[in-house]
Amino acid sequence: MADGMTRALKLLGPLEGRIMREVWRGRGLPEPFTVRDMRERMPELAHTTVMTTLNRLADKGLLDERKVPGVRGHVYRARTTPDAFVATSGQREVQKVIRRFGDAALAAFADHLDTLTPAERERLRQLGGR
Repeated sequence: MADGMTRALKLLGPLEGRIMREVWRGRGLPEPFTVRDMRERMPELAHTTVMTTLNRLADKGLLDERKVPGVRGHVYRARTTPDAFVATSGQREVQKVIRRFGDAALAAFADHLDTLTPAERERLRQLGGR
């Protein structure tokens, strides 16, 4: 998971990555957690900064956000794993490239397949590719 975590965190901004590292590690973080729980880990940050960042992570699909009945606050929990986030992000980026460059992108992907080592080809086969 360390490699997946590293890749996932590189796809996020610094504060988003810092928060998701805490969420994915889960060490002592309640499930679900609140803005206050996260601020205990990052006391130098303003409540509104943490709240806004958690809301953005929920908007991006990394966190589930649920309103607590009778209270103004929300609770959060991880919606995805680092590896799943990297996979869906990769799929989304490939789709963007294909939409933008069309057949040229497909040809470039096909050309790249010819440069794969036998080990890379085997990994690709196991992943459900060619």
